[in-house]
Amino acid sequence: MTELFDAVLFDRDGTLVVDVPYNGDPALVEPMPGARAALDRLRAAGLRIGVVTNQSGLARGRFTAAQLDAVNRRVEELLGPFDDWQICPHDDEAGCSCRKPAPGMVVAAAEALGTTPARCVLVGDIGRDIEAAQAAGAAAILVPTPVTLPGEVAAAPAVAATIEAAADLILQRDALVTPSSRRKAGTVLVVRSDSAGDVLVTGPAIRAVAAGAERVVMLCGPRGRRAAELLPGVDEIVESRLPWIDPQPGPVDTDEMTALIDLLRRTGADEAVVFTSFHQSALPLALLMRMAGIGRITAISEDYPGALLDVRHRGVPVGLPEPERARSVAAAAGFALPAGDDGRLRVTAASRRGPGEYVVVHPGASCEARSCPPATLRRIVDALAAAGHRVLVTGGPEERHLAAYVAGTDGEQVGRTSMAELATVLAGAKALVVANTGPAHLAAAVGTPVVSLYAPTVPYGQWGPYRVPSVRLGEAAAPCRDSRATTCPVDGHPCLSTIDPAEVVAAVARLAAPAEIAEAAA
Repeated sequence: MTELFDAVLFDRDGTLVVDVPYNGDPALVEPMPGARAALDRLRAAGLRIGVVTNQSGLARGRFTAAQLDAVNRRVEELLGPFDDWQICPHDDEAGCSCRKPAPGMVVAAAEALGTTPARCVLVGDIGRDIEAAQAAGAAAILVPTPVTLPGEVAAAPAVAATIEAAADLILQRDALVTPSSRRKAGTVLVVRSDSAGDVLVTGPAIRAVAAGAERVVMLCGPRGRRAAELLPGVDEIVESRLPWIDPQPGPVDTDEMTALIDLLRRTGADEAVVFTSFHQSALPLALLMRMAGIGRITAISEDYPGALLDVRHRGVPVGLPEPERARSVAAAAGFALPAGDDGRLRVTAASRRGPGEYVVVHPGASCEARSCPPATLRRIVDALAAAGHRVLVTGGPEERHLAAYVAGTDGEQVGRTSMAELATVLAGAKALVVANTGPAHLAAAVGTPVVSLYAPTVPYGQWGPYRVPSVRLGEAAAPCRDSRATTCPVDGHPCLSTIDPAEVVAAVARLAAPAEIAEAAA
């Protein structure tokens, strides 16, 4: 086991061994280049190794169970032993919960390996593998082959050129969140001055700091205050606007900066850990912290920090999930999550209870480019209701009219809620249907599955729902991809307006599978 993962699951054909369609002959088994070396490195790191494989040839009579067993024994002769095998013998018409992209085998493998999907990563070569992992709440890495579709590559949260590169990425991600030595500290000031979603994804890193600190004070901005109030591990909150972080910044005011220096001094912090997104700089705040007398400052900085940072964290790969990016900063400062903390997002307000009683649709988003068109959302609400779901439509104080339109006659509009109240609503849901915005991360924090209507303006692997069952919908290869646009640059918003409501209904059904599997097992 490592800090980040307990187990790695592999697709068989096209990932571990060369794909021979409907192979029942052990003599035809040929390992993919580098597969044995990659597996041995992962085993040496203490990770459990499993296989999750669709084998519809059984249902279609293309080979026998004995032949399949012989092929799998040959795979182990060539690649070493596996800790678990999960095999789906059905074809597409069976409607089973195990055939990928359904999550059943991932859930079953995690249980057999003594862990949870959130502590697993699946490596596969096609979109079905990645979708199964995400629907279970596991991490996923795509290793493309000639049969992999371009759209599958665009939609994958992480892509590696080879199976050896996938092993490198798994071990690198773990190394980033693992401190070289763990420290104990007095009062630590942690900083994330962003919106609610940004604050929520920093939660695991803040819990890591709290595990080694006597007291944690959090500095946040007004847009993230309500989320900060829900984070475990925070003992005190101080609030200040940082004009170099705000998306609509005002002028830098001398009196405000003088007041901020005084505020920082009054926290009594012995040290500070500054969390930023990849496009932000920690250096302006580090200068003010130095002026406030804070003694040890840790932050990411590709720019030369001079005397502003004591621990300059560098080398964080582009596209790393934001919670892990933040945890890597905490690890650089010497802090790690305590034993038993699985690293998921978490809030104090609520947690998931049972399989859920309704579907929540949240139509708002933090910027126009990430918003699903209201007409599309209204059709989605109608389709969900027609499929027999009770549908609640939520919205912020300025989204009452939007929520009312999207709810139409088939949805139920939820009145104004605080963030804590919204967390409670989400905790009782079967799933949340939402764009890339704060409530998606709030749903992840309470353990509720997410149907992510995701505009690809920023990388999905970095900002998608973290360690919670999810289905990504929308055109991943749209022209706005990685543009960071806040206003849609393409007429008609094609990345989201083309979502078929039937896709959302199917996604909700797929996300219900893990809960149904767990209920059946109980």
